[in-house]
Amino acid sequence: MTSSPALPETTLSQTVLPATMRTSVLLHQQQLTIEDRAVPTPDSDEVLVKVAAVGVCGSDVHYYREGRIGDFVVDSPLVLGHELSGTIVAVGADIDTARIGERVAVEPQRPCRSCRECRAGRYNLCSKMEFYATPPIDGAFCGYVTSQTEFAHRIPDSVSFEAGALLEPLSVAIASIRKAQIVPGSSVLIAGAGPIGIITAQTARAFGAGEIIVSDLVPAKRERALKFGATRVIDPVATDPATLGLDVNAFIDASGSARAVDSGIRSVRPAGTVVLVGLGNPEMTLPVGHIQNLELTVTGIFRYVDTWPTAIHLVASGQVDLDALVTGRFDLDHVAEALDSDRDENSLKSIVYPN
Repeated sequence: MTSSPALPETTLSQTVLPATMRTSVLLHQQQLTIEDRAVPTPDSDEVLVKVAAVGVCGSDVHYYREGRIGDFVVDSPLVLGHELSGTIVAVGADIDTARIGERVAVEPQRPCRSCRECRAGRYNLCSKMEFYATPPIDGAFCGYVTSQTEFAHRIPDSVSFEAGALLEPLSVAIASIRKAQIVPGSSVLIAGAGPIGIITAQTARAFGAGEIIVSDLVPAKRERALKFGATRVIDPVATDPATLGLDVNAFIDASGSARAVDSGIRSVRPAGTVVLVGLGNPEMTLPVGHIQNLELTVTGIFRYVDTWPTAIHLVASGQVDLDALVTGRFDLDHVAEALDSDRDENSLKSIVYPN
């Protein structure tokens, strides 16, 4: 039996694409609306992704509740959401049509490629960076997004769309662990057992850390940390970690707490490393004399560089479990509930499904 020849994939994809898509738009603080917006057309170097899953990040919550994060201010309508996965449904003129149909996780940034930082391989620090859901660039709480082809990373069928979306916070953890110089046998103290802290604990284990200590104020979160890689947990209210003689190789702050940062710095051995990840007060008082006398390296994390291949491997190989982190699922009409889900201490990671 024979059948009629199929139309080219590009034609098939274009005939099924709608003209508009439902989009969740932040108008003002704690004010969201649904709009019908035009489905974007990919530029010559881009792919069009039908969004499958979007993780809710702490930065989305800050924009929703406070309308800003530091110097990034929401002063016009903004689409939130930058942790995303989906399927390529169309490609730009310069992209091989064989990419259509690929399941992908999107690295949500577009650097300029020509500035000093980009040329040095630090594209995360590009001064002209366009980053999803960072004013004035729209994010992914919508039906379709475009991405430069190299930032749409193919994921295997064994990696769910939910895990594909959460490769973004995993990338933050990978960048942190790399900066902390974690190698097999290392010891690390992580402050905060929220999503980033839990994912960082798993990543530290995957990188071979022998001792992974997690501190958090909430008993339920400490218990959860033990299920996701922590070898020991600390209640920082009952016992200041700085008094325990932890003598760890590295401290990673995923809490944003000034007290946790100070205690963590005092828990690191001479010539150790301190990595600041959490979003807290933009200014803190640090024990500078202690840092100098122990020759500690103190650094920050601002997004990531070339982490998706590692993230995909860690999930596909089973070394990091992202699916187990999902505690809430919401459609586009309930984005406000998704953004407020962090008020429940049992909530860890919420996913929005735009389509």
